[in-house]
Amino acid sequence: MHRLFRVAGLVAVSALWSSPALATSTGIAGQSGKNGATCVTCHKGGALATVEFEGPTTLEPGATGQYSFVIRGGAAKTGGLDIAVDGAEASLETGSSGMKKVGAELTHSAPQPFDAEELRFDFSLVAPAADVTLTLFGAGNSSNADLVPEGDKAAATKMTVTVGKGSPVPEGEGEEDSGGGCGSAGSAPVWGLVMVRLASFRRRQR
Repeated sequence: MHRLFRVAGLVAVSALWSSPALATSTGIAGQSGKNGATCVTCHKGGALATVEFEGPTTLEPGATGQYSFVIRGGAAKTGGLDIAVDGAEASLETGSSGMKKVGAELTHSAPQPFDAEELRFDFSLVAPAADVTLTLFGAGNSSNADLVPEGDKAAATKMTVTVGKGSPVPEGEGEEDSGGGCGSAGSAPVWGLVMVRLASFRRRQR
């Protein structure tokens, strides 16, 4: 009986240790850097990879832009990613095979092979109908293909996309004082008080 419990315990511990690899091998959301966490939380070993977004930095309201997330260097056997956008009205759509949508984010459906030290994921960004400034967040992992975090290293990046005229400037912000604003209006009561005190002083001198 004791031996049975011991075997069961070893199986449970093994499952716990292997779960991160199993979870990320088929993609995981919430690791793009949008909320702080990235793939580097688990994938810290190996040579450093570089990641970048490629695509337009401006879009018309309601337009769809074509983008790529590119991973270079590192172990460069297989890799994966997580991409998010900070605009609630914007949406991301998969473009490459080997990708899937998890909630509002894009991730890999299985580790994808590098080609000549590079791994490219294509996707599209559908802009909202209103002017806004969006930020794309992306984290990518360059792995040695052994399905464990050791020996892999992730990196993260972001990209700003201006939709239309971008985020509107709050009303009144950035406006210059024309000379009739708070400065000049606020000085009138002060001068009035000075004149009253001067008149009172002169009456005392008589």
